[in-house]
Amino acid sequence: MVGFKPSDVPPPLGVKMMSAGAAACVADIVTFPLDTAKVRLQIQGEKKAVEGIRYRGVFGTISTMVRTEGPRSLYNGLVAGLQRQVCFASIRIGLYDNVKNFYTGGKDNPNVLIRILAGCTTGAMAVSFAQPTDVVKVRFQAQMNLSGVARRYNGTMQAYKQIFQNEGMRGLWKGTLPNITRNALVNCTELVTYDLIKEAILRHRLLSDNLPCHFVSAFGAGFVTTVIASPVDVVKTRYMNSPPGQYRSALNCAWTMMTKEGPTAFYKGFVPSFLRLGSWNVVMFVSFEQIKRAMMVSRQRIEVAN
Repeated sequence: MVGFKPSDVPPPLGVKMMSAGAAACVADIVTFPLDTAKVRLQIQGEKKAVEGIRYRGVFGTISTMVRTEGPRSLYNGLVAGLQRQVCFASIRIGLYDNVKNFYTGGKDNPNVLIRILAGCTTGAMAVSFAQPTDVVKVRFQAQMNLSGVARRYNGTMQAYKQIFQNEGMRGLWKGTLPNITRNALVNCTELVTYDLIKEAILRHRLLSDNLPCHFVSAFGAGFVTTVIASPVDVVKTRYMNSPPGQYRSALNCAWTMMTKEGPTAFYKGFVPSFLRLGSWNVVMFVSFEQIKRAMMVSRQRIEVAN
């Protein structure tokens, strides 16, 4: 990622991983209501809804949730979401440059295939660590905070424990295959698109390496990523949220959606997905660049002082 000028000292791995984790947490806090609305829209239609409650559009969903469940419902699963980002984003984003350099042997200007391979690699690696946090986050976002409606979980740690007791280790890693597929797609599309847009802007001197450049690159990356990853994301969300026995596998979940709801089911929640992923990319990449630079400045000052 072109966070520093070529003459600058490249940030070490620890700085990139910590910057990525912190920036992702900031982005999650800002955009979490959009993510929760996306999950509610994605699971709508797979089971009978609570009478009188139907979600229509991203802002209609947010409005309905606030009216029926209160504002706090928009942040259901935030703790698990932050836990996810700490171990997930730090790997998939923080390791991207290093894995890219590993595949090229340290050569500059890697081709698109190398960038895609690096993005898929770090995305798949991150899922293997963060999958249980993703399962808990999705299930919290899906459950309604309504009187008379049974709640599956009352707390984050209780959710981990209950899933393990009732479903075993397989329950905590439920949906790993679609999640690896989804995050490999998201990661390589997101990072590669951001890389390419940013490099093109700098190469043609449309903008300098500053906030407007980061904003445009991140927004473009968010749109492209949403188009490519949305079908897998819907399947992943439904399969993770499903009780034991509802679907035999992620493929069975996808087939059930296709036969019962048609191909448009795979793009349910597309608008909130784009609003969330686009805004998440903007906040995350801008924060990532700034936090990374601030950490490098602090590091250099400490080295000079010593």
